[in-house]
Amino acid sequence: MGETLLIVDDEADIRAMLRDAFSLEGYRVLTAASGEEALSLLGRRPDLVLLDVSMPGMDGLDFCRRVRDFLACPILFLTARVEEGDKLAGFSAGGDDYVSKPFAMQELSARVAAHLRRESRRQHSAQVRFAGELTIDYSQRAAWVAGEAIPLAKKEFDILELLTLNSGQTFDRERIYERIWGYEGEGDSAVVTEHVRRLRAKLAAASPGLEKGLETVWGVGYKWVG
Repeated sequence: MGETLLIVDDEADIRAMLRDAFSLEGYRVLTAASGEEALSLLGRRPDLVLLDVSMPGMDGLDFCRRVRDFLACPILFLTARVEEGDKLAGFSAGGDDYVSKPFAMQELSARVAAHLRRESRRQHSAQVRFAGELTIDYSQRAAWVAGEAIPLAKKEFDILELLTLNSGQTFDRERIYERIWGYEGEGDSAVVTEHVRRLRAKLAAASPGLEKGLETVWGVGYKWVG
């Protein structure tokens, strides 16, 4: 263990409870009382962020939108909100999972461990792929066109990784959701459509026509044909 967790919550008792619990499990724990304070701690390179949605000033969604293109680690929202619209907003902002308050510490710990295991597996699968003018380094979780990096958010790269490593194979939205968000995810597979739209836009911005490699199989799902 020994991974670094960043806990962002404006409630001091929750920060203290999570800090003590995760420290006992062997994690290094950083805490912040606001989104603004959390920004100053990102240089410590957290391996996972536990992020309260409702905070004064910069709330969790604003924080996530601001950092997501530059922060690859999993972000788990802690929230009392349970409406589907709130979940979709969080996933669209770049969040990876939702944990509803009040939560059982055992379940939260299990989710944190599951996300960190998934990240570890990805980081140890070093491989580079050249798909036409697109270069993908799976170990660095980065993609380039003509030496220029494409600013992909975490889930956008996850989708690109899944489809390019299985070029020509069609995945429906439900299967993509299960493979990337995991069975423990509480969202809706419709969020996959939004992430695919954003991924295509970034591919097109990097090189017009590149987005055609991510093909829609109407009525079925998506595949990579590049």
